[in-house]
Amino acid sequence: MGLGRSFQRANIFPLLTVFENLQSAFLVHYGRGRNFWSRSESFYRDEVEALLVSIGLREQALLLGGTLSYGNQKQLELGLALASDPQVLLLDEPTAGMSASETHETIRLLQRIADERGLTLLFTEHDMAVVFGIARKIAVLHQGHLIADGTPEDVRSDPEVRRVYLGHGLSQ
Repeated sequence: MGLGRSFQRANIFPLLTVFENLQSAFLVHYGRGRNFWSRSESFYRDEVEALLVSIGLREQALLLGGTLSYGNQKQLELGLALASDPQVLLLDEPTAGMSASETHETIRLLQRIADERGLTLLFTEHDMAVVFGIARKIAVLHQGHLIADGTPEDVRSDPEVRRVYLGHGLSQ
């Protein structure tokens, strides 16, 4: 359907290598996941290599997914989502649990991949630095109601957003 998704907590195959994780995503995407009569080791090698480079995990290709740092596991999960060649990528708190440096790297990675692939990113995020660092258009919900939408500059200056989320304008 053109949708890819990434969960708040990394959702990978911890006992498969990074390469095998991505290869399995390609096998499923191209409908070969149920082919019990073929050996899959040779399938989609070029596609996996290209994706490894794109998500910055080429050097970790032979490591088990479960041995990666949390930030690298999130990169791997992003690769799993990208293997289906989505037009829209749904991300649930893509930087939750990451260090400041991992968060910065993830923002740069998401921006680059979205630009290169012409992807639309739709994400839920509570870290305003991440939101303002990635988004070109923002919709802000409070208790289930839309309180603002527009460019990051418009949303950042909206009085209700400032009051509810950014801590400005609160009575002292």
